[in-house]
Amino acid sequence: MPRTNSNVVETTSGQIEVYSSTARSFHWLVVLLIAIQIPVGLYMVYRGTNLNIWDATTNQLYSGHKLTGVVILFLVLLRLAYRLIAGAPSPEPTLEPWQRTISALNHWGLYLLLLIVPILGYIGVSMYPALDIFGLFKLPALVEPDKKMSTTVFLWHFYGAMALLALIGLHVCAALFHLVIRQDNVMGRMWPGALRKR
Repeated sequence: MPRTNSNVVETTSGQIEVYSSTARSFHWLVVLLIAIQIPVGLYMVYRGTNLNIWDATTNQLYSGHKLTGVVILFLVLLRLAYRLIAGAPSPEPTLEPWQRTISALNHWGLYLLLLIVPILGYIGVSMYPALDIFGLFKLPALVEPDKKMSTTVFLWHFYGAMALLALIGLHVCAALFHLVIRQDNVMGRMWPGALRKR
């Protein structure tokens, strides 16, 4: 029987265990937000720090980045709790042991950085402090203001984001390798439209 976090899809070659619709929704929503968050983060820093343009547009970029970061943190916490409670599908049977190990390390590394990076960002804006969101409300502060220390925290936030980007790149390359080269059902477990039916 599949675990709560999975569904079974019947194919001509047998049953394939895929992620549940809830798990897939969490995954693709976080993917979408990260695809927006990282470019916005890089552009806002370039616009503000490099070009020294501190206008309404720059402020809106920062507000959007902060708000999206909190949303990502909240979604990842929910997703992680769901995975720990409901479990995950059994590993793709075509994977060799070393591939399963690398896949597990990559997945848990992604979870870890998806928590650490927004937490560091939140601590940084608390220390700066820069908790205002679009002039509508302020995020609750996590720590006492310390503008000098916030520079270090923001630097680690950046390093974490770059490490996250690297793991995402590895994850995407592996998914495409399995989809195009090996032509197995690794990617189809999270995107059922990519399942090999025979």
